[in-house]
Amino acid sequence: MLPNYDFVSDSTEETSTRFVTFITPNLNRFDLAITKTNRFYGKKLVTDLQKGITAIIGADDLEEEGYLEETFRLTEEEAAELEAFLHLVIGPAHMSD
Repeated sequence: MLPNYDFVSDSTEETSTRFVTFITPNLNRFDLAITKTNRFYGKKLVTDLQKGITAIIGADDLEEEGYLEETFRLTEEEAAELEAFLHLVIGPAHMSD
């Protein structure tokens, strides 16, 4: 059907998605979808549902200075609060087959 397309990958898998809405002590609100998949070496797909921004995030990304601010367009305060939550749900990276 698509004769000029060169597919590098095309697969389907079962995933698990957690939808969470929370308000931080500084009254910042986050509406997130956190998808667990067998791809991305154990990292998770984190979607900010308010802004429509999705990123592949692992523990190593949370340690990178300015990563959350830049990726999700957050203030330093907002990023610190989001990081505190994500540390609870983002496990260490691992290699998949």
